[in-house]
Amino acid sequence: MPAGLGAAWALLAAAFLAALLLHRAQARRPGGDGGGGTASGLFQDLIRYGKTKSGGGQRPAWLRRCQVPKRWFTHFYIISVLWNGFLLIELFQAKFLGAALPPWMQHLHSILLWGGENYEHFSALLVLLLLWLHSFRRLAECLCTSVFSNGVIHVVQYCFGLGYYIVLGTTVLWQVPINVRHGKYLSMQICWYHVVGIVVYIWASLHQHRCLVILANLRKSKSGKVVSLTHSIPFGDWFERVSCPHYFAELLIYVSMAITLGLDNVTWWFVVTYVLFNQALVAVLCHEFYQKKFTSYPKHRKAFIPFVF
Repeated sequence: MPAGLGAAWALLAAAFLAALLLHRAQARRPGGDGGGGTASGLFQDLIRYGKTKSGGGQRPAWLRRCQVPKRWFTHFYIISVLWNGFLLIELFQAKFLGAALPPWMQHLHSILLWGGENYEHFSALLVLLLLWLHSFRRLAECLCTSVFSNGVIHVVQYCFGLGYYIVLGTTVLWQVPINVRHGKYLSMQICWYHVVGIVVYIWASLHQHRCLVILANLRKSKSGKVVSLTHSIPFGDWFERVSCPHYFAELLIYVSMAITLGLDNVTWWFVVTYVLFNQALVAVLCHEFYQKKFTSYPKHRKAFIPFVF
């Protein structure tokens, strides 16, 4: 059982599972969203964002002071592109140019991975590349595809998101030995799980992009001009099965990285578990929003995972 970062991801996954179960319990009680008391109201405010938050006039003033625009999601991907691009360059130089990782990286490596795992560094290089490409695509979609409304997120969620991709990329880098040396020829290092992982990654990324385009087009005219910021029922692609297929695709992207790491990286499976419960919570909130807002909402749709949940 890995320590350090692995334990941190396991605790984070457990926290979001607890949040999901608590929300479901609150939803069954009179009052629905648990907004009857200060503690439950704060809890709901911390787990909701965008369309799932109550309108500004329905929330206490002290909570409204702790919010930032949802469109600031873009900042998360800017940081990820910069930080994980930096890590990718460092690992590339260590792998192919024989350079050692910076001393501060080696020091943190020894602190955060005591008793942990060391994996073949070519797999980590591939996963860092996939993570950087994912962040770059999401940044491009935020800037060029998505149409953000006036929705908000809690400042705690915003700060969490700013640090998330920094820790995520660091987790990948920390799976390789401290003293990276030249390995075998590149062609000899490509394994079956690299190919399978990349195929799943591309498949999930394509569907996620299609679903995000569908959501954006709900607010655009045929000419591409934004004509509305209201919410509508999306149809097409994986929306025919679930309310939040882009969240399901996000989970599959992380699973693809676990495959690329060889399927046996315990630390990364804790990351996948965190993504599972995190995205499940957000998907449930969105699913409930659609069901309450639209009386004609398709009853066969699940919230997150087709045919399952």
